Amino acid sequence: MTAGSGGIRCTLMRAGTSKGLFFLGSDLPAEPSRRDAILLAIMGSGHPMQVDGVGGAHPLASKVAVVSPAARDDADIDYLFLQLGVEEATITDRQNCGNILAGVGPFAAERGLIGTRDPSTTARIKMVNSGSLVTATFATPGGVPDYAGNTRIAGVPGSAAPIVLRFADTAGSATGSLLPTGRVSDVIDNIQVTCVDNGMPVVVARAGDLGITGYETHQDLAANDDLGARIQALRLAAGKLMGLGDVAGLSVPKTTLVSPARDGGTICTRTFIPLRPHQTIGVLGAVSVATALLLPGAVGAEFAARPSEGHRYDIEHPGGHLEVEVDIDLGIRPPRVLSAGVVRTARKLFDGTVYPAR
Repeated sequence: MTAGSGGIRCTLMRAGTSKGLFFLGSDLPAEPSRRDAILLAIMGSGHPMQVDGVGGAHPLASKVAVVSPAARDDADIDYLFLQLGVEEATITDRQNCGNILAGVGPFAAERGLIGTRDPSTTARIKMVNSGSLVTATFATPGGVPDYAGNTRIAGVPGSAAPIVLRFADTAGSATGSLLPTGRVSDVIDNIQVTCVDNGMPVVVARAGDLGITGYETHQDLAANDDLGARIQALRLAAGKLMGLGDVAGLSVPKTTLVSPARDGGTICTRTFIPLRPHQTIGVLGAVSVATALLLPGAVGAEFAARPSEGHRYDIEHPGGHLEVEVDIDLGIRPPRVLSAGVVRTARKLFDGTVYPAR
Protein backbone atom coordinates (compact mmCIF):
# COMPACT_ATOMS: atom_id res chain seq x y z
CA MET A 1 0.00 0.00 0.00
CA THR A 2 1.21 3.50 -0.79
CA ALA A 3 2.46 5.18 2.38
CA GLY A 4 1.18 8.51 3.63
CA SER A 5 2.79 11.92 3.03
CA GLY A 6 3.71 10.97 -0.51
CA GLY A 7 5.90 8.02 0.50
CA ILE A 8 5.86 4.67 -1.29
CA ARG A 9 6.83 1.33 0.19
CA CYS A 10 9.68 -0.44 -1.57
CA THR A 11 12.48 -2.91 -0.99
CA LEU A 12 16.10 -2.31 -1.92
CA MET A 13 17.80 -5.51 -3.00
CA ARG A 14 21.16 -6.59 -4.29
CA ALA A 15 20.24 -9.06 -7.01
CA GLY A 16 22.99 -10.77 -8.94
CA THR A 17 25.62 -8.10 -9.60
CA SER A 18 23.07 -5.29 -9.71
CA LYS A 19 21.13 -3.30 -7.11
CA GLY A 20 17.64 -1.95 -7.48
CA LEU A 21 14.32 -0.95 -5.96
CA PHE A 22 11.49 -3.49 -5.91
CA PHE A 23 7.88 -2.25 -5.90
CA LEU A 24 4.49 -3.88 -5.95
CA GLY A 25 2.69 -2.77 -9.07
CA SER A 26 -0.29 -1.76 -6.95
CA ASP A 27 1.85 0.78 -5.09
CA LEU A 28 2.68 2.73 -8.26
CA PRO A 29 0.45 4.65 -10.69
CA ALA A 30 -0.96 2.46 -13.44
CA GLU A 31 -0.39 5.15 -16.06
CA PRO A 32 3.19 4.68 -17.35
CA SER A 33 4.12 8.36 -17.67
CA ARG A 34 3.05 9.12 -14.07
CA ARG A 35 4.79 5.99 -12.82
CA ASP A 36 8.00 6.87 -14.66
CA ALA A 37 8.06 10.45 -13.39
CA ILE A 38 7.78 9.22 -9.80
CA LEU A 39 10.51 6.60 -10.26
CA LEU A 40 12.89 9.12 -11.82
CA ALA A 41 12.33 11.42 -8.85
CA ILE A 42 12.84 8.57 -6.39
CA MET A 43 16.09 7.53 -8.04
CA GLY A 44 17.40 11.08 -8.48
CA SER A 45 18.12 10.57 -12.17
CA GLY A 46 19.40 13.58 -14.07
CA HIS A 47 22.36 14.16 -11.75
CA PRO A 48 25.66 12.22 -12.02
CA MET A 49 25.57 11.35 -8.31
CA GLN A 50 21.77 10.94 -8.15
CA VAL A 51 22.34 13.02 -5.03
CA ASP A 52 18.67 13.87 -4.46
CA GLY A 53 17.53 10.28 -4.74
CA VAL A 54 18.41 6.74 -3.74
CA GLY A 55 20.18 5.76 -6.99
CA GLY A 56 23.72 4.44 -6.79
CA ALA A 57 25.26 6.79 -9.42
CA HIS A 58 25.84 3.86 -11.77
CA PRO A 59 23.58 2.07 -14.30
CA LEU A 60 23.98 -1.18 -12.33
CA ALA A 61 22.49 0.53 -9.26
CA SER A 62 19.80 2.53 -11.03
CA LYS A 63 17.25 -0.20 -11.68
CA VAL A 64 13.65 -0.92 -10.76
CA ALA A 65 11.54 -4.07 -10.61
CA VAL A 66 7.75 -3.73 -10.65
CA VAL A 67 6.19 -6.98 -9.45
CA SER A 68 2.49 -7.88 -9.75
CA PRO A 69 0.19 -10.91 -9.68
CA ALA A 70 0.37 -12.78 -12.98
CA ALA A 71 -2.00 -11.81 -15.74
CA ARG A 72 -1.81 -15.25 -17.39
CA ASP A 73 -2.36 -18.80 -16.17
CA ASP A 74 1.10 -20.19 -16.94
CA ALA A 75 2.86 -17.73 -14.60
CA ASP A 76 2.67 -16.90 -10.91
CA ILE A 77 3.94 -13.32 -11.03
CA ASP A 78 4.67 -10.58 -13.56
CA TYR A 79 8.00 -8.74 -13.49
CA LEU A 80 8.51 -5.46 -15.32
CA PHE A 81 12.10 -4.22 -15.44
CA LEU A 82 12.89 -0.52 -15.82
CA GLN A 83 16.39 0.83 -16.45
CA LEU A 84 16.83 4.40 -15.24
CA GLY A 85 19.52 6.76 -16.44
CA VAL A 86 22.02 8.38 -14.12
CA GLU A 87 23.28 11.63 -15.67
CA GLU A 88 20.17 11.83 -17.86
CA ALA A 89 16.61 11.58 -16.56
CA THR A 90 15.72 8.64 -18.80
CA ILE A 91 13.80 5.43 -18.22
CA THR A 92 13.28 2.49 -20.55
CA ASP A 93 11.54 -0.88 -20.63
CA ARG A 94 13.24 -1.99 -23.85
CA GLN A 95 15.27 -4.74 -22.15
CA ASN A 96 15.14 -7.46 -19.53
CA CYS A 97 17.53 -7.73 -16.60
CA GLY A 98 18.55 -11.20 -15.49
CA ASN A 99 20.37 -9.94 -12.42
CA ILE A 100 17.45 -8.00 -10.93
CA LEU A 101 15.31 -11.01 -11.86
CA ALA A 102 17.12 -13.00 -9.16
CA GLY A 103 15.38 -10.98 -6.45
CA VAL A 104 11.86 -11.18 -7.88
CA GLY A 105 10.88 -14.57 -6.44
CA PRO A 106 11.97 -13.86 -2.85
CA PHE A 107 10.41 -10.38 -3.01
CA ALA A 108 7.09 -11.81 -4.23
CA ALA A 109 7.16 -14.40 -1.46
CA GLU A 110 7.87 -11.80 1.22
CA ARG A 111 5.01 -9.63 0.00
CA GLY A 112 2.56 -12.55 -0.14
CA LEU A 113 2.09 -12.66 -3.91
CA ILE A 114 3.00 -16.35 -4.02
CA GLY A 115 2.86 -19.25 -1.63
CA THR A 116 6.02 -20.95 -0.41
CA ARG A 117 7.20 -24.45 0.43
CA ASP A 118 9.80 -25.93 2.74
CA PRO A 119 12.75 -26.08 2.00
CA SER A 120 12.56 -24.30 -1.37
CA THR A 121 10.06 -22.60 -3.65
CA THR A 122 9.88 -22.42 -7.42
CA ALA A 123 8.10 -19.41 -8.92
CA ARG A 124 7.03 -19.02 -12.54
CA ILE A 125 7.83 -15.46 -13.58
CA LYS A 126 6.69 -13.67 -16.70
CA MET A 127 9.24 -11.09 -17.84
CA VAL A 128 6.81 -8.43 -19.02
CA ASN A 129 9.44 -6.64 -21.13
CA SER A 130 9.68 -9.56 -23.56
CA GLY A 131 6.82 -11.88 -22.65
CA SER A 132 9.33 -14.64 -21.83
CA LEU A 133 8.89 -17.07 -18.95
CA VAL A 134 11.48 -18.05 -16.36
CA THR A 135 11.38 -20.25 -13.29
CA ALA A 136 13.24 -19.15 -10.17
CA THR A 137 14.00 -21.67 -7.43
CA PHE A 138 15.11 -20.19 -4.10
CA ALA A 139 15.54 -21.20 -0.48
CA THR A 140 12.48 -20.94 1.78
CA PRO A 141 13.18 -23.04 4.89
CA GLY A 142 10.06 -23.10 7.00
CA GLY A 143 8.32 -21.26 4.16
CA VAL A 144 10.36 -18.07 4.68
CA PRO A 145 12.86 -16.66 2.12
CA ASP A 146 16.41 -17.12 3.37
CA TYR A 147 19.19 -15.11 1.76
CA ALA A 148 22.10 -16.67 3.68
CA GLY A 149 24.15 -19.40 2.02
CA ASN A 150 27.50 -20.51 0.66
CA THR A 151 27.12 -19.67 -3.04
CA ARG A 152 29.55 -17.08 -4.36
CA ILE A 153 29.21 -15.18 -7.62
CA ALA A 154 31.91 -13.05 -9.22
CA GLY A 155 31.44 -9.33 -8.65
CA VAL A 156 29.74 -9.73 -5.26
CA PRO A 157 31.59 -9.95 -1.93
CA GLY A 158 30.73 -12.78 0.41
CA SER A 159 28.24 -15.56 -0.21
CA ALA A 160 24.47 -16.07 -0.23
CA ALA A 161 21.80 -18.66 -0.95
CA PRO A 162 21.66 -19.88 -4.56
CA ILE A 163 18.80 -18.81 -6.83
CA VAL A 164 18.48 -21.03 -9.90
CA LEU A 165 17.01 -19.31 -12.96
CA ARG A 166 15.85 -21.30 -15.99
CA PHE A 167 14.68 -19.38 -19.02
CA ALA A 168 12.20 -20.18 -21.78
CA ASP A 169 11.27 -18.27 -24.94
CA THR A 170 14.12 -15.79 -24.59
CA ALA A 171 15.11 -15.74 -28.25
CA GLY A 172 14.24 -12.40 -29.86
CA SER A 173 13.44 -10.77 -26.51
CA ALA A 174 13.65 -7.21 -27.84
CA THR A 175 14.05 -7.69 -31.59
CA GLY A 176 11.76 -10.62 -32.36
CA SER A 177 14.55 -12.84 -33.67
CA LEU A 178 17.56 -14.73 -32.35
CA LEU A 179 19.55 -13.26 -35.24
CA PRO A 180 17.86 -9.88 -35.70
CA THR A 181 19.80 -8.90 -38.86
CA GLY A 182 18.97 -12.26 -40.46
CA ARG A 183 22.68 -13.10 -40.66
CA VAL A 184 25.24 -14.75 -38.40
CA SER A 185 27.71 -11.95 -39.06
CA ASP A 186 27.69 -8.41 -40.43
CA VAL A 187 30.33 -5.80 -41.11
CA ILE A 188 29.90 -2.35 -39.56
CA ASP A 189 32.58 0.32 -40.07
CA ASN A 190 34.96 -2.42 -41.25
CA ILE A 191 34.37 -4.35 -38.00
CA GLN A 192 32.90 -7.85 -38.23
CA VAL A 193 30.14 -8.33 -35.67
CA THR A 194 27.50 -10.85 -34.70
CA CYS A 195 24.18 -9.40 -33.56
CA VAL A 196 22.31 -11.82 -31.31
CA ASP A 197 19.27 -11.59 -29.05
CA ASN A 198 18.74 -14.49 -26.65
CA GLY A 199 17.29 -12.51 -23.77
CA MET A 200 19.40 -9.39 -24.40
CA PRO A 201 20.29 -7.69 -27.72
CA VAL A 202 24.08 -7.86 -27.93
CA VAL A 203 26.64 -6.82 -30.53
CA VAL A 204 29.60 -9.20 -30.34
CA ALA A 205 32.93 -8.05 -31.80
CA ARG A 206 36.54 -9.16 -31.45
CA ALA A 207 38.46 -7.01 -28.99
CA GLY A 208 41.47 -7.00 -31.30
CA ASP A 209 39.43 -5.50 -34.12
CA LEU A 210 38.89 -2.42 -31.95
CA GLY A 211 42.55 -2.06 -31.05
CA ILE A 212 42.58 -3.58 -27.56
CA THR A 213 43.62 -6.93 -26.13
CA GLY A 214 40.34 -7.68 -24.38
CA TYR A 215 42.11 -8.17 -21.06
CA GLU A 216 42.13 -4.52 -19.97
CA THR A 217 40.82 -3.55 -16.57
CA HIS A 218 37.49 -1.84 -16.10
CA GLN A 219 39.34 1.39 -15.26
CA ASP A 220 41.53 1.24 -18.38
CA LEU A 221 38.49 0.77 -20.60
CA ALA A 222 36.65 3.66 -18.94
CA ALA A 223 39.61 5.96 -19.61
CA ASN A 224 39.78 5.07 -23.31
CA ASP A 225 37.70 7.84 -24.91
CA ASP A 226 38.52 6.72 -28.45
CA LEU A 227 37.24 3.23 -27.71
CA GLY A 228 34.05 4.66 -26.22
CA ALA A 229 33.41 6.68 -29.38
CA ARG A 230 33.91 3.61 -31.56
CA ILE A 231 31.61 1.52 -29.34
CA GLN A 232 28.90 4.17 -29.66
CA ALA A 233 29.22 4.36 -33.45
CA LEU A 234 29.14 0.57 -33.67
CA ARG A 235 26.02 0.13 -31.56
CA LEU A 236 24.15 3.00 -33.23
CA ALA A 237 24.62 1.36 -36.62
CA ALA A 238 23.89 -2.09 -35.23
CA GLY A 239 20.70 -0.85 -33.57
CA LYS A 240 19.29 0.09 -36.96
CA LEU A 241 20.33 -3.25 -38.49
CA MET A 242 18.69 -5.08 -35.59
CA GLY A 243 15.38 -3.29 -36.10
CA LEU A 244 15.66 -1.25 -32.90
CA GLY A 245 15.74 2.09 -34.73
CA ASP A 246 17.62 5.02 -33.23
CA VAL A 247 19.19 3.64 -30.04
CA ALA A 248 21.06 6.82 -29.04
CA GLY A 249 18.80 7.21 -25.99
CA LEU A 250 18.45 3.51 -25.22
CA SER A 251 20.50 1.14 -23.10
CA VAL A 252 20.36 -1.56 -25.79
CA PRO A 253 22.01 -3.09 -27.65
CA LYS A 254 24.90 -3.89 -25.34
CA THR A 255 28.33 -4.38 -26.90
CA THR A 256 30.57 -7.26 -25.86
CA LEU A 257 34.17 -7.54 -27.04
CA VAL A 258 35.56 -11.07 -26.99
CA SER A 259 39.01 -12.61 -26.88
CA PRO A 260 40.41 -16.06 -26.07
CA ALA A 261 39.92 -17.17 -22.47
CA ARG A 262 42.97 -16.89 -20.25
CA ASP A 263 41.70 -18.26 -16.93
CA GLY A 264 40.30 -21.64 -17.91
CA GLY A 265 36.94 -20.34 -19.14
CA THR A 266 35.14 -20.56 -22.47
CA ILE A 267 35.71 -16.99 -23.66
CA CYS A 268 36.95 -13.69 -22.24
CA THR A 269 34.60 -10.70 -22.44
CA ARG A 270 34.51 -6.95 -21.94
CA THR A 271 31.00 -5.51 -22.03
CA PHE A 272 29.66 -1.94 -22.33
CA ILE A 273 26.25 -0.88 -20.87
CA PRO A 274 25.81 0.79 -23.28
CA LEU A 275 28.94 2.97 -23.10
CA ARG A 276 30.21 2.47 -19.55
CA PRO A 277 32.41 -0.61 -19.20
CA HIS A 278 30.60 -3.30 -17.21
CA GLN A 279 32.50 -4.47 -14.14
CA THR A 280 31.23 -7.99 -14.83
CA ILE A 281 28.66 -9.05 -17.46
CA GLY A 282 24.88 -9.20 -17.34
CA VAL A 283 23.15 -12.57 -17.00
CA LEU A 284 21.15 -12.38 -20.20
CA GLY A 285 24.04 -10.68 -21.95
CA ALA A 286 26.20 -13.69 -21.06
CA VAL A 287 23.48 -16.04 -22.30
CA SER A 288 23.39 -14.17 -25.63
CA VAL A 289 27.18 -14.22 -25.96
CA ALA A 290 27.30 -17.96 -25.22
CA THR A 291 24.58 -18.48 -27.83
CA ALA A 292 26.67 -16.66 -30.43
CA LEU A 293 29.63 -18.92 -29.69
CA LEU A 294 27.54 -21.93 -30.71
CA LEU A 295 26.76 -20.54 -34.17
CA PRO A 296 29.18 -21.60 -36.94
CA GLY A 297 30.72 -18.48 -38.47
CA ALA A 298 29.80 -16.18 -35.59
CA VAL A 299 32.32 -13.65 -34.33
CA GLY A 300 34.33 -15.15 -31.47
CA ALA A 301 33.26 -18.74 -32.15
CA GLU A 302 36.82 -19.48 -33.20
CA PHE A 303 38.03 -18.42 -29.75
CA ALA A 304 35.62 -20.53 -27.75
CA ALA A 305 36.90 -23.40 -25.63
CA ARG A 306 33.88 -25.70 -25.90
CA PRO A 307 32.84 -27.83 -22.92
CA SER A 308 33.70 -31.50 -23.29
CA GLU A 309 30.17 -32.42 -22.24
CA GLY A 310 26.95 -30.68 -21.35
CA HIS A 311 25.91 -27.15 -22.24
CA ARG A 312 27.62 -25.09 -19.54
CA TYR A 313 29.76 -22.15 -20.65
CA ASP A 314 32.19 -20.25 -18.43
CA ILE A 315 32.19 -16.59 -19.42
CA GLU A 316 35.24 -14.69 -18.15
CA HIS A 317 34.74 -10.98 -17.36
CA PRO A 318 36.66 -8.27 -15.43
CA GLY A 319 35.25 -9.44 -12.10
CA GLY A 320 35.81 -13.17 -12.57
CA HIS A 321 33.57 -15.82 -14.12
CA LEU A 322 29.88 -16.35 -14.87
CA GLU A 323 28.66 -19.83 -15.78
CA VAL A 324 25.58 -20.10 -17.99
CA GLU A 325 23.84 -23.05 -19.62
CA VAL A 326 22.69 -22.75 -23.22
CA ASP A 327 21.42 -25.45 -25.57
CA ILE A 328 20.30 -24.71 -29.12
CA ASP A 329 19.13 -26.78 -32.08
CA LEU A 330 21.45 -26.07 -35.00
CA GLY A 331 19.63 -28.51 -37.26
CA ILE A 332 16.99 -25.97 -38.25
CA ARG A 333 17.13 -22.50 -39.77
CA PRO A 334 17.10 -20.21 -37.98
CA PRO A 335 18.54 -22.09 -34.98
CA ARG A 336 16.10 -22.67 -32.11
CA VAL A 337 16.96 -22.11 -28.46
CA LEU A 338 16.12 -25.20 -26.41
CA SER A 339 17.09 -24.02 -22.93
CA ALA A 340 19.14 -21.52 -20.93
CA GLY A 341 19.90 -21.15 -17.25
CA VAL A 342 22.14 -19.60 -14.61
CA VAL A 343 22.73 -19.53 -10.85
CA ARG A 344 22.54 -16.16 -9.09
CA THR A 345 22.15 -14.87 -5.54
CA ALA A 346 20.28 -11.95 -3.95
CA ARG A 347 20.07 -10.17 -0.61
CA LYS A 348 17.46 -7.88 0.88
CA LEU A 349 19.13 -4.62 1.95
CA PHE A 350 16.16 -2.74 3.38
CA ASP A 351 12.40 -2.54 3.27
CA GLY A 352 10.68 0.73 4.01
CA THR A 353 9.24 3.94 2.61
CA VAL A 354 10.90 6.04 -0.07
CA TYR A 355 9.95 9.65 -0.78
CA PRO A 356 10.16 11.09 -4.32
CA ALA A 357 11.33 14.68 -4.79
CA ARG A 358 8.47 17.07 -5.43
